[in-house]
Amino acid sequence: MDNNLVLDQIFSITSDLYKQMCVDDSDASNDHAEIFRLLTELSKTLVNADRASFWKWDKRTHEIWTTAAVGTGRITIPEGTGLVGKSLAEGKPIVTNDPYNHPDFNSAVDKKTGYVTKSILVMPVSNCKGEFIGAYQAINKLDNDGKFDIVEDVRKLSLAAFICGITLESETFLDDSMHDKLTELKNRMGFHHDYKNTYEKLLKSEKEFHTVSLFICDIDFFKKVNDTYGHNAGDAVLKHVAENFRKNSRNCDGVYRWGGEEFIVILPDTTPEQAAETAERLRLIIEASVCKFEDLEIKVTMSFGVTEIDPSRSIEDNISVADEKLYKAKQNGRNQVIL
Repeated sequence: MDNNLVLDQIFSITSDLYKQMCVDDSDASNDHAEIFRLLTELSKTLVNADRASFWKWDKRTHEIWTTAAVGTGRITIPEGTGLVGKSLAEGKPIVTNDPYNHPDFNSAVDKKTGYVTKSILVMPVSNCKGEFIGAYQAINKLDNDGKFDIVEDVRKLSLAAFICGITLESETFLDDSMHDKLTELKNRMGFHHDYKNTYEKLLKSEKEFHTVSLFICDIDFFKKVNDTYGHNAGDAVLKHVAENFRKNSRNCDGVYRWGGEEFIVILPDTTPEQAAETAERLRLIIEASVCKFEDLEIKVTMSFGVTEIDPSRSIEDNISVADEKLYKAKQNGRNQVIL
């Protein structure tokens, strides 16, 4: 490829990157997605690859995922697997110019799409502490007889990797601030972020009608758990409830620790009756489960208040409606769902 053309492409992408990073993205729906797309395009240009993708290492879920692969949507793999996982685990770049004979290459995407992978370069990305947090993957070199060079191409890719590391570290800080450290559920800040950028847009969609419901719930007599068994046992119960909610909710549902022993679940494309059924199912799961802490077996119950979200009212007002139902459930004897 002509060097002047390559430089023009690099300058154009970095110019777009600069503009994007200077924009006030407080209303952005997907945070750094556009920046990562541009960084992926930059990496592809720097090493003259046919395709490229950026992979994020989510250490909370122990997964590595990308949304910028080969047109197949989000791809998620367990950490430590595939060429990307191997590169992150070893902390060094990997090149293979014969991927189908490489023991760590996963050909499932090629089989699904019909794409033929001939060469791969994977380069880990680190934060300012030297901790690996993601990786670039470039596919099919377009010059040099279709082969990546472990020295020259890694040197070229280091520019994009440096910028990407700073951006990803910023996104990780943002993500951490929206999660509760004890339960690993999203917190109140995460709830408002998701509502504004996802659920509120569903409710206001002009193309199609969406019903969104939510329920707020809390653990019955939680103070008694703390007073009887201690706060560490109380923390174990909170984690127990969070894990049961997480395992028994849909991927599209939002599960949040609202504060103290209170949780909120928001359910898109769900009627209030269906939300009440979901709440009842979770109520029964919690009632039948046992939280094991040290040599103790602790059983708890929960009360739920359910409502359909009214888009003409603020989310705070909608939560107040559900909270009134929760209060009624408490007054009526607890361990029940009120719609």
